[in-house]
Amino acid sequence: MRDRGLNPTEDGAHLLRDLAAAAKGSGLISRIERLGSSTVRFAWACAVLGTEIPLDLAAAVAGLGHEEAADAADALREARVLTGESTLEFVHPLIATSVYRNISAGFRVALHGQAAWCVVDAGLGPAAAARHLLETHPEGDPWVVQQLRAAAGETLRAGAPDAARSYLARALREPPAVGDRAAILYELGCASLLTEPATTVNHLRAALEEPIADPELRHHIVYRLSQVLAHSDRLAEACDTLAGAIRVTDDARVRLRMASEEFMWNAFRADEPDHPARSRRLARLADRLKGRDLTERYIIGLRTWDAIQRGEPAQVAFHHAERALAGGLGWAEPDRGFEVPVLVALAYMYADRPGRTEELFAAGIADFERQGWRGAHLSFAYTILGYVRHRRGRLAEAEDFVRAGLRLAERVGPGTPAHWYAVGTLIEVLIARGRVAEATQVADLHCFSAPFPAAVVFPDAQTVHGELLLARGLTEEAAAELSAAGRRLDPRGIRNPAWCPWQLHLARAVAHDDPERAVAIAHEALARARQFGAPSTIGQALRAAAEVSSGSVRIKYLEESVSHLERSPAAYELACALVSLGTELHRAGRAEEAADHLYRGLETAAQCGADGLVRTARDGLAAAGLRPRRLHTDETDTLTARERTAAGLAARGRSDTEIAAELDTDEPTVVRLLSAVCRKIGTDRTGLPTALADHLPD
Repeated sequence: MRDRGLNPTEDGAHLLRDLAAAAKGSGLISRIERLGSSTVRFAWACAVLGTEIPLDLAAAVAGLGHEEAADAADALREARVLTGESTLEFVHPLIATSVYRNISAGFRVALHGQAAWCVVDAGLGPAAAARHLLETHPEGDPWVVQQLRAAAGETLRAGAPDAARSYLARALREPPAVGDRAAILYELGCASLLTEPATTVNHLRAALEEPIADPELRHHIVYRLSQVLAHSDRLAEACDTLAGAIRVTDDARVRLRMASEEFMWNAFRADEPDHPARSRRLARLADRLKGRDLTERYIIGLRTWDAIQRGEPAQVAFHHAERALAGGLGWAEPDRGFEVPVLVALAYMYADRPGRTEELFAAGIADFERQGWRGAHLSFAYTILGYVRHRRGRLAEAEDFVRAGLRLAERVGPGTPAHWYAVGTLIEVLIARGRVAEATQVADLHCFSAPFPAAVVFPDAQTVHGELLLARGLTEEAAAELSAAGRRLDPRGIRNPAWCPWQLHLARAVAHDDPERAVAIAHEALARARQFGAPSTIGQALRAAAEVSSGSVRIKYLEESVSHLERSPAAYELACALVSLGTELHRAGRAEEAADHLYRGLETAAQCGADGLVRTARDGLAAAGLRPRRLHTDETDTLTARERTAAGLAARGRSDTEIAAELDTDEPTVVRLLSAVCRKIGTDRTGLPTALADHLPD
């Protein structure tokens, strides 16, 4: 229209019919055919090559000399089919489609085969040739297999696993030489690792049944097979696969690598035969390793996670986590899983350094996306990042991340650990937000009930289900579920209430019918929390102990709970403790103190997005005859000037009294300033020097 000077008006509308007839359909093909057989072949070659077509390459595919090709290009330009000089394009994609469809099927296949050879000969690489080879018929050609494998490697490195899978599947149909088949099956398994786990298991098992001359290839197949079995909730098979390979492997370093993988999958098994013995072996092994290579650092990373689960002092976990990270612990290492780096990152969260966890996750997710890993890898990453936000009390952000993780997990398939984990985490977040009915709907929609998967993941699915039953007021059912969780986890040495607070929920569930048992359970959980030492864990356990106790000790426990939580980054738990303390103080007739804590609890709950807790706090204020003040819910991660000054002084070891004198204020104000700092930067008070190292003057 532009070339003919037509205006887009009603008067010129009838002219469009003539333009359309000239640009497509049988009229277009007839015009091209009248230009001669050489020109037709050249047009066909261009249609097969697609876009940005080098003139010389099109000539080679068409089998024309340079001058003959130049004449054909001139004729097609004059006919308004092609445009461009040394690099050609079709005038419109519809024209290219019409020309391509007019090529007979047999000749089109031949042209794609010729195009593949010409593309490689022109130095454009296997990936450019592979799209043509996909259109050819299998003929047992080793060159075709070679190009498709090379193209798959290129696209996988570029973050396009779907394309890599299609190239490798086509290479298998060629078919390859017998000696290459195992390697191609392995490569196909790597490309589809956690997006099509069931198919991948078949590929890798088939690879192990092929004759394999290279022992290293067999080892890599075993690693990948154990990994995909584990992510298909077949943990016992994963461990058996590794144990069998260890028995027939002579290389000591390979055995160590396989042992590290077996340690890892056993750590997730709910039916592990002897968890305490494995834990002891792991500790002895990790303590003598120096972290010289990735395998050693993975074992040290597993030692970190074992310390977290068993509830050893948080400083022990920090020590091993730093050792594991010291030499590098990438999330997308070749032939490695992402599990150990994730566990090391999570160790910081459970030990009240979630800011550090989020730093590690940001780098890990970037690794996944560069590799094009959008299956269970990325699902776990988004879900766990949501879980970290939940632990920090950023519930709206947590919900967004977890829902993104659930969408990815649904593509991988229901019943996989990634799917269970995403559903369980979403339920926890919805309960915290006070949306119990919606959490119940999510559980029903995804059949979130027994039997639970064989993997012990975080949060523990059975414990989350018990928590949901408790939130719905089904205390008997909740007690049964939570007791079962305890019978499963306790014998395995998994006793850290930071990792799994089943005892805290169980104490609440049995409090009405058996108050003495409830108090005993809560006190045992509190002792375990104090042994671990993270302020948020101690504060949460103290609140649970207060709820199941009676008399003045309730206020004592809640005051201590608030004191610990103010030194942690756990905003939601702090809000819960403040509201509970305010309510209890009101009952004790201490109205002024009650009001202060209820106001603070209300404001903190609103900042967290904990709508149910906001309603509870408002009800508490109303019962005390008070009206809520205007809420300030626009808290950001940016420290105020006073917060920065207080944080800097605390990081240098100043006491609260000294900081209060420096700022000309009182100690309670300093406590609140530093509490806000901990929540904003994601660390407890002891982590302030490290977290603020880049922001404080020397």
